[in-house]
Amino acid sequence: MKAGHILAGVGRCIHSVAGITAAMMIAALAVMMALVPHAGAGESANPVVATVGNHQITQNQMDATMLQSLSKSQLYDLRKQTLDKMIDTYLIDDAAKKANLTPEAYLARELKSTSAPTTEADAKKYYDAHKANIDAQTGGRPFSDIKTALINALQRHDDRERHDALIEKLRSETHVKVALETPRVSVASIGHPWTGGKDAPVTIVEFSDFQCPYCRSAEPVLKQIQAKYGDKVKLVYMDFPLGMHQHATDAAVAGRCAADQNKFWELHDAMFSDQSKLDPASLKASAVKVGLDPAKFNACFDAKRGLDGIKSDQAQGAQLGVSGTPTFFVDGRELVGAETEEGFSNVIDDELAREGGRQTQANAH
Repeated sequence: MKAGHILAGVGRCIHSVAGITAAMMIAALAVMMALVPHAGAGESANPVVATVGNHQITQNQMDATMLQSLSKSQLYDLRKQTLDKMIDTYLIDDAAKKANLTPEAYLARELKSTSAPTTEADAKKYYDAHKANIDAQTGGRPFSDIKTALINALQRHDDRERHDALIEKLRSETHVKVALETPRVSVASIGHPWTGGKDAPVTIVEFSDFQCPYCRSAEPVLKQIQAKYGDKVKLVYMDFPLGMHQHATDAAVAGRCAADQNKFWELHDAMFSDQSKLDPASLKASAVKVGLDPAKFNACFDAKRGLDGIKSDQAQGAQLGVSGTPTFFVDGRELVGAETEEGFSNVIDDELAREGGRQTQANAH
């Protein structure tokens, strides 16, 4: 169980109001689809939701407009969540029917058999093991202040894990074939700084901002992923400095100048290690510390070389629907925000399995 899974959520620096609206729209649409009742006798399946003068706006028109506002990735996420819920509901209903129980009684029986209530001792053990991360999230509040909230959070987490384990068991016992295709985009990332396996089967392209706090929080996870997968994963960095960050573009230029001397990743790590030192003077000092030739770096930085390339990255990101940082594309599959190691691993493992399937088919011919 990772610290941060319990008390914190995934975050990102938002590029525009549109980015916030899109995220809110997904949640609103999901709620709408779940709550709107089926039309019964005497009820309209397409009610009028507004009248403007003599013009009527129907619910179907409103829903269609909402759907058009979602990106392919956002629409896929909503469809995948809905499909998973439908599959899981069917599996539970079917298992309950075979056991001559209601779905509620079946779940109560199965989950109770593996349940163990979270105790204060469990919460204290978790608190002690993850104190640094918890302090960062709570402002250093003592265990006594957050005890109840932590016990409840851990209990919810454990309940969800038991429920997920049951669903995984039911899926393994039943032939479930999902034909819903994952949307992918093509990212032009050749020539950008990269690390990992040159011919890795999985490529992660990151659109990032050196001054974004969520990009910084993603760094430890990316290093964990690199350590876990080694040469099976290639990480590519692309610039997406946000206008809300005063020195983000300066830092992006500095990164380009460091790349000219084959020390991009050294300065990359230095800039993320202390985001308070991204002003021009501090960037030049950091360049010296990581071993860059100061005269060459300063000339490059002062002339803002690489700025055209940075703008090109921003333009491509915008075209791909990037609205905040960090945004990742794993073999073209979008992941938005400071994702967890588990979140990355789920997608990477899926891609490796897919690659393995292609190799098996190729060898068979």
